[in-house]
Amino acid sequence: MTPITDSAPDAPVPHPPVAGLLLAAGGGRRLGGRPKALLGFRGRPLVEHAARALSEGGCAPVCVVLGAAAAEVRVHAGLAHCTLVDNPGWPDGMGSSLRAGLAALAATDAGAVLVSLVDQPGVGAAAVSRLLAAHRAGAGLAAASYGGERGHPVLFAREHWEGVARAADGDRGARAYLRAHASAVTLVECADVADPQDVDVPDDLVLLSRPD
Repeated sequence: MTPITDSAPDAPVPHPPVAGLLLAAGGGRRLGGRPKALLGFRGRPLVEHAARALSEGGCAPVCVVLGAAAAEVRVHAGLAHCTLVDNPGWPDGMGSSLRAGLAALAATDAGAVLVSLVDQPGVGAAAVSRLLAAHRAGAGLAAASYGGERGHPVLFAREHWEGVARAADGDRGARAYLRAHASAVTLVECADVADPQDVDVPDDLVLLSRPD
């Protein structure tokens, strides 16, 4: 007769993976036509830093949407660990890149996506990790905040992807969707681990010369 023993506790149910989606298609119009993905940062193209922040922060897979100078990015940037998606509609704005990335990720088993921008060199793996922790704690919509102000990266559970794609237009990206669902967005303070300043005009290039 088999003795009755206390059953072992159930193993924790693993969370579906969170994909990283890096929007890196911009042509740098206000930088004199210098594609942001290829700007130099710590000796390598800026797109490498941004993609590495996603993977080191816990995202998998990592999808990078390219547009301006896509062929040059493929040659010069080390992105072998990423899925690269070309967006021929990149001149239409960030919204087209967001739609292209979400469409590419639809075939994966990701339960959420974390969206980041290539032109924020001060956003690294620590901010990514905090957003993923918020998602594991139950947040279906989350955004990094800086002094209480919503910023990037942003996270969307899979059930929001269709709505985000529909609302993405021009250079607004997911802004309209987040505004419409503001009460459901978990703000994750990241000012102590990240700097949200973006490289947009020539005076911002100083951000690329900061030490580690």
